Amino acid sequence: MSTTPDVTLVDDLADDAVTPYLPPTGRVSLLPFYDVLSAVTGVRRRHARLVGLAGIRAGDRVLDLGCGTGNVALLVARTIPGTVVTGLDPDLPALRRATRKARRARVPLTFVRGYGQAIPLPDASVDHVVSALALHHVPEGDRDATAEEVARVLRPGGRVTILDFGGHGHGGHSLGRSHLPRFGAAAADGLRANVDDGLVRLLAGAGLVDAREVASGRLIGADLTFVGARKA
Repeated sequence: MSTTPDVTLVDDLADDAVTPYLPPTGRVSLLPFYDVLSAVTGVRRRHARLVGLAGIRAGDRVLDLGCGTGNVALLVARTIPGTVVTGLDPDLPALRRATRKARRARVPLTFVRGYGQAIPLPDASVDHVVSALALHHVPEGDRDATAEEVARVLRPGGRVTILDFGGHGHGGHSLGRSHLPRFGAAAADGLRANVDDGLVRLLAGAGLVDAREVASGRLIGADLTFVGARKA
C-alpha cells in the first residue's frame, strides 16, 4: 500500500507581520495563469538551467526563496533524490497553489509563508538556497537584510544560486524600455538594482565568498543573470 508524501503549508505570520509584496505575476488577478505563462515564455527552461547550475546533491536541504507557485521547489524534489526542500514566499494564494501541485505530484515538500528578510529557519540549517526571478520583487530597503538572512541560514560551505533579471556589465538599457512597465513601479527599483553585477555585490556584501555571475541569458527581451556564491 503506497503512502502519500508529506506536503505541508505553514502560515505562522501574525497579522501585523504581513507587509505589502509583489505577487509572482505582478497582479493577483493573473495568478491562475502564472504556470501557463511560465511554460509559454520559457521560464520553465530557465528554472531547469538554474537547478543544473546549482549543483544540488542527493540529500541536500534546500530553500527555494520566493518560491511562488513552487515550480523550482518541485523540480528539485522530483529530480534530485532525498532532497529536503522548503519553499518560502509571502503570497498565500501562490503557496496554496504550490501545495496543491505538490500533492498531485506526490512530492514531499514544505511551503512556508514568510519574507526573505526574516527567514524562519535556524542558523546553518540549509545546504543550498535557490531563487528564481524573485529578488527583483524585494523592496530596495529589504535587499541587504534578505542577503544577510541567506548567509545566516546557509551552513559553512553551503551555496546560493540565483536567477534574475540583470547581470554582468549590463546597463539599465538591457532590461528593455518596454520591459520595466510590465512589472510596475513596485519592481522597477529591484530590476535596476540588479544591473551591472548588482546581485554579485549584494551577496558579497552579506559576507558570502566567490560571488560571481556563472551564466547569462535572455527572456522576453531582457537580460538574465545566474549568480552563485558560497558561505566560507
